[in-house]
Amino acid sequence: MTQQTFIITGALFGMLAIIFGAFGAHALKKILIEDQLKSFETGVKYQMYHAIVLLMLGFNLEYSTNAMYWCFTVGILLFSFSIYGLVLSDAKGKKMKFLGPITPIGGLLFVIGWALLLLSAL
Repeated sequence: MTQQTFIITGALFGMLAIIFGAFGAHALKKILIEDQLKSFETGVKYQMYHAIVLLMLGFNLEYSTNAMYWCFTVGILLFSFSIYGLVLSDAKGKKMKFLGPITPIGGLLFVIGWALLLLSAL
């Protein structure tokens, strides 16, 4: 991956995390119960954490690999976005249960991405 790809992807996910966080804090606060709101916030936090990692990797390409890029990018999509889908569908009374098993796959990709970063630094 190029430096530009890492930075654009990180910036896009970071921007979306801010938008989703504001949406959750304002619009969704009125329709979600406390546990749902906490889950939504978890998705936002993990999205932002990994957006920042993508940015840092973009500015430090000597530690970056294509595998890291894909682990963090797909991890965000599977982990955070499945949480958003689960919470919003549950709030509408039609929980998309098929998303439940997808969330831990995204989490596993995060772990693999971090392990790859550790190996790269060693």
